[in-house]
Amino acid sequence: MCRIVSLSVFAAALLGGTALAQAQTTVTIATVNNADMIIMQRLSDRFEEAHPDIDLEWVVLEENVLRQRITTDIATLGGQFDVMTIGTYEVPIWAAQGWLVPLEDLPSEYDVDDVLKPVRDGLSHDGTLYALPFYAESSMLYYRTDLFQEAGIDMPDQPTWDQVREWAAAIHDPDNGVYGICLRGKPGWGENMAFLSTLVNTFGGQWFDMEWRPRLDDQAWHDAVTFYVDLMRNYGPPGATTNGFNENLALFSTGRCGMWVDATVAAGMLYNPEQSTVADRLGFAQAPVASHPKGSNWLWSWALAVPTSSDAADAAKEFVTWATSKEYIELVAEEEGWVSVPPGTRRSTYDNPSYTEAAPFAEAVLRAIETADPIETTANPKPYSGVQYAGIPEFQAIGTQVGQMMAAALSGQMTVDQALQSAQTSTERTMQQAGYLK
Repeated sequence: MCRIVSLSVFAAALLGGTALAQAQTTVTIATVNNADMIIMQRLSDRFEEAHPDIDLEWVVLEENVLRQRITTDIATLGGQFDVMTIGTYEVPIWAAQGWLVPLEDLPSEYDVDDVLKPVRDGLSHDGTLYALPFYAESSMLYYRTDLFQEAGIDMPDQPTWDQVREWAAAIHDPDNGVYGICLRGKPGWGENMAFLSTLVNTFGGQWFDMEWRPRLDDQAWHDAVTFYVDLMRNYGPPGATTNGFNENLALFSTGRCGMWVDATVAAGMLYNPEQSTVADRLGFAQAPVASHPKGSNWLWSWALAVPTSSDAADAAKEFVTWATSKEYIELVAEEEGWVSVPPGTRRSTYDNPSYTEAAPFAEAVLRAIETADPIETTANPKPYSGVQYAGIPEFQAIGTQVGQMMAAALSGQMTVDQALQSAQTSTERTMQQAGYLK
């Protein structure tokens, strides 16, 4: 009799556990392998503790691979992911296609008005938010203050690219493992072309004119890309075509680069002595300009969105809200220090003395984000929105293809003129096929 009772109790417990497991919702999150996202993954057990009915599964990918995977999944309604890490380029385009869940009726404590307006606008379509910003960024110049002092160089608030070239020559010391400058060379519309688009802007160029004709064969593109190739070949690290954001971050943080122009999000990592050997000799300035004063600093947000193909949209929305909240920022500050909190998203972060004292770059980053104008970026009028990209569906393919050609010019496989002519021809073909050109 006792044995029968014990078995019945065991069976009931087993069934109860099965019911609990069945009640648990799995949320699969696709994200990029940047440091802030690695912290998010590590701290997500706090979310699971508060939400025992939700189980998080992570797919962490290199940037180019992530973009390819999630674009394929959402366009085919594959439903592999419940949360996607996307940005200001994808959100309005995908929202217009009906591919993203609108993020309305957020809890009052989320305080959506606290999110910086340029970031909020970039993640909206027709006035509705379709993604919440995990972090936001512009671009800026980082430099080694010790090398500049030794060379007798004073850094202005915003240098010119001609000055940058002179300084790179002065501090370039490859025999001692220090390169004058590091810049993105890895091909990709969000890798080398994110940087090169801003460079072209400041040289007076643009992707398309008002009739949507590609302008990659203009003199401005020739001058900008020639400048970039010469600068990198003379004063950059070897193998630069394999270097994107993460690779250059590793180079600069270990003292291998005298200067680096890239995302403002790197500032928190570079100023953190646990992650950077140059934390005590780091300076920064606004992104350099050439002949045109605008379009030098990009505007981007890595944000979390819920695709309509998800079968766990409510649970996914719960996670997205938590990971982009004031509560999460305070959690990172408690665990990692204020210098490491996700930057660029909330006014309250920049109003917090704990953050501004820990992050001497805070004011400069905020200014870069708030002055990055997706519309007024080029010397001549343009028909598209975006600083470092053109906000049209076709740009992802165009930018990726052109990025390959620019990498070929950097590596010496093609001349600059050959690369730009090939880029012009392929982009014209794409725009004709898409119906922009007759």
